[in-house]
Amino acid sequence: MMGDSALWLADRPLILASRSAIRRQMLEAAGLPVEVVTADVNERAVETAARAGGAQAPGVAVALAAEKALAVSRMHPARPVAGADQTLDLDGEALHKPADMAAARIQLRRLSGRQHTLHSAAAIVHDDAVVAQAVSTATLTMRPLSDDMIDRYCRAAGDAILGSVGAYQLEGPGIHLFESIEGDHFTILGLPLLVVLARLRDLGLVAR
Repeated sequence: MMGDSALWLADRPLILASRSAIRRQMLEAAGLPVEVVTADVNERAVETAARAGGAQAPGVAVALAAEKALAVSRMHPARPVAGADQTLDLDGEALHKPADMAAARIQLRRLSGRQHTLHSAAAIVHDDAVVAQAVSTATLTMRPLSDDMIDRYCRAAGDAILGSVGAYQLEGPGIHLFESIEGDHFTILGLPLLVVLARLRDLGLVAR
């Protein structure tokens, strides 16, 4: 619905190539009309190809965001499409979304008491071409966690954590896990929102 979206200048909503509810909420809270169309992309194949080309964690995030947006743009060539993705780097090792709660507990034990980085990327595609892209980084230090705390957290947070790299969602019970956080809050939630809005303004899609 376009409704009272006075800030959005295109005649149809922005397509978001991500199933992340929090990314959609961030864009809608910023006054943008959003239509979600998820992309069928082999993320591990994209990551492997990006790393083979020399990409580090930030570049992998950009490659994933762009590939998702491109895949959706091919179905909607006349529409602006935003893709987004996030990578987690733990001392040079990439952690991915856990497959199940047992894997989530293992990830949390590995992150316990250590610092890691999140790289959140976005790509804007129009007519099957990447017209803008951005990536931002945040550094997080998880406090030392007992097995009992990990179990309690997993029960409190539920299966929702399986959709997040690192097995936590800072906008929910995941905030209990951290000792310190350095970086933009939007970046941690999975979208470099300030940069995305700037790129959309540059493209004439959002009011200046």
